[in-house]
Amino acid sequence: MRGFVLLLCLVGFVWSALLGQSPGSKLLRYESSLEAMGGTFTVSAYGPDRSKLEAAVTEALQEAHRLDGMLSNYKPASEWSLANREAPKGAYRISKELFDLLTICLEYSQRSEGTFDITVGPLMRRWGFFKGAGRLPHRSELREAMNLVGYKSIVLDRNTQTIRFTNPGTEMDPGGIGKGYAVERMVAILRESGVDSAFVSAAGSSLFGLGAPPGEKGWKVSIRHPAKKDQSVDEVFLKDQSMATSGSSEKYFMAGGNIYSHIMDPRTGYPAQGTLSVTLIGPRALDTEAWAKPFYILGREWAARNKPKAMRVLICPEGPRGQKWETKCEWLQ
Repeated sequence: MRGFVLLLCLVGFVWSALLGQSPGSKLLRYESSLEAMGGTFTVSAYGPDRSKLEAAVTEALQEAHRLDGMLSNYKPASEWSLANREAPKGAYRISKELFDLLTICLEYSQRSEGTFDITVGPLMRRWGFFKGAGRLPHRSELREAMNLVGYKSIVLDRNTQTIRFTNPGTEMDPGGIGKGYAVERMVAILRESGVDSAFVSAAGSSLFGLGAPPGEKGWKVSIRHPAKKDQSVDEVFLKDQSMATSGSSEKYFMAGGNIYSHIMDPRTGYPAQGTLSVTLIGPRALDTEAWAKPFYILGREWAARNKPKAMRVLICPEGPRGQKWETKCEWLQ
């Protein structure tokens, strides 16, 4: 993951004392960004007090920086990396925060029939998506990796607050949950600071609209077409809602005339096929981020049967015979 920009990318922040006026009040808009978890985190917020608004946004961004240091599997000193190294040796005590997050991850794995699996790390390495653009691995490499993948090898003991791996080759990957968790925490900090109108973006893939901008019904977001980059599928307004998108166009490579994306099916060891993108809208960033990949992997029918009632799901499947240009995106009822 790319390092933290110490100055919080303050060049480019926006202050406008009159922007976003509502009757009887003048609201300020403040925006700032930083690099964390391999992408850009941005917070845009409105409020009447300049110093309080700046302090709240800065604290929220610092939280993303803190979690980058905790959850990164690229940083040897992170708690996530330490757990990966120590858990194969035996029970290793971790912080309550990481223990609770990993407990939630295992619950997602069980509910998604194993398609959400944080032990997918060895597969990501074999397919070249760990610090790389991807490559086609040999079958022997995939067999070796599949012997190391499986969330059931993670054993959590709440009494001792420890983690251990029953398979010494297990390696956890935070890619399917880290940004969503960070956005969840950032929004909580903004709320605790008295901010009731803000937009949080984590690399453009995990979003949250807190309240609404002045005079608007929500934060307007265009959902980009997965195959036609100059077109959008739909336009939505987020008000106290999160949105997450997973798609094959985010990171992929071509080999032998086939397209291989970074979204791995842990059950087969191969990139998932049949779907171009999935967009989820719901009340919690943690849920929309985590469910995006299972819905992408398992497809429309499974998603329609299993999606939470409070969640909206937009699926863009591959077109006939894999013709992505003919895809027809659909909101599930």
